[in-house]
Amino acid sequence: MKYAAKRLSFPSAILAGLALLAAGCAAAQGSTAGGAEKQASRQPDCAAAWSPATPYMAGSVASRGGVNYTAAFWTQGNAPEQGQAWQAGKRCRPAAQAKAADHDANFPPNTLKFLKANTGLDGEQWDNIMKLVNKPEQDSLEWTKFYGYCEDIKDKRGYTIGIFGATTGGSNDEGPDGPTLFKEFDASSGASNPSIAGGLARAGVHGSMQGKILKISDSAKVFCDKIGGLQNNPAWRDAMWNTFYKVYIQYSVQQARQRGFSSALTIGSFVDTALNQGAAGDSGTLQGLLSRSGNSSDEKTFMTAFYAQRSKIVDTNHYNQPPNGKNRVKQWSTLLNQGETDLKNADAAVQKVTDWEMK
Repeated sequence: MKYAAKRLSFPSAILAGLALLAAGCAAAQGSTAGGAEKQASRQPDCAAAWSPATPYMAGSVASRGGVNYTAAFWTQGNAPEQGQAWQAGKRCRPAAQAKAADHDANFPPNTLKFLKANTGLDGEQWDNIMKLVNKPEQDSLEWTKFYGYCEDIKDKRGYTIGIFGATTGGSNDEGPDGPTLFKEFDASSGASNPSIAGGLARAGVHGSMQGKILKISDSAKVFCDKIGGLQNNPAWRDAMWNTFYKVYIQYSVQQARQRGFSSALTIGSFVDTALNQGAAGDSGTLQGLLSRSGNSSDEKTFMTAFYAQRSKIVDTNHYNQPPNGKNRVKQWSTLLNQGETDLKNADAAVQKVTDWEMK
């Protein structure tokens, strides 16, 4: 499916390399925190924990103390670190650590650091937010596949691009974020004086600003093929998140914190509304909905009212094709009622609430 509607730094610095430790001192001194994280990311996941009540056939694998052990022969009740029944293997990542690493792997390291510092949310929480956002936009939870997304969805907003649907602008979008995206791409690519023209040139596409609208002169095929080719470009991904933050995330976090709210579910709900209906402006934007959602300081009470207000208009004004909009809001409201407000250890819950059919 397609991105539904419209709208209205972070630093591009590359993480410093880890200091190498002398081989003779490595065991005694350990590693830096960053080194430990990288080492852990290379470790296999831990098998099921060893249990004294479980019989193990030869070749069975169990973990204990962060190490995977393989049974040399049938055994039961013999601790892996004792006796000859077990052969020690490599150190392994506990399941919770492996799970967190899986979420974090969807983000560039500098993006994770920036999001944590500026939103208070970690990789697992942002990964779940992006899954909830991408379902009604692309009918998929695999949001990382859409950095190179490009399409003219005939909504008079120009081309729709990337993981949050940046647009080049048109009669229905006279304040597009596409120009900012290309300028950020130029900056992330190392330009000392970044410009929209510079970003277009780096992408290998042609266009120019006509007022606030970015008019693309290439054919749709040529333009979208070039954007698709940026799918795995690190500078493009960095620019994508930089623009996403400036246009939608920053405002959404501010609005949540002004009301005393900081949960991942609330911030994610505001971000989803902002990119789908606009951050600020008319009554249908995030700003307009917040003004009609009451003044309760209780987060659940306020968000319940917010979801009710959004449900009234989410399938209007070309925001979404009915009934996709109401299902979009229902994802968030259901998680609220289930108490999944921190979006931690919520993989199964997110999978369940996104299991609906796009129209």
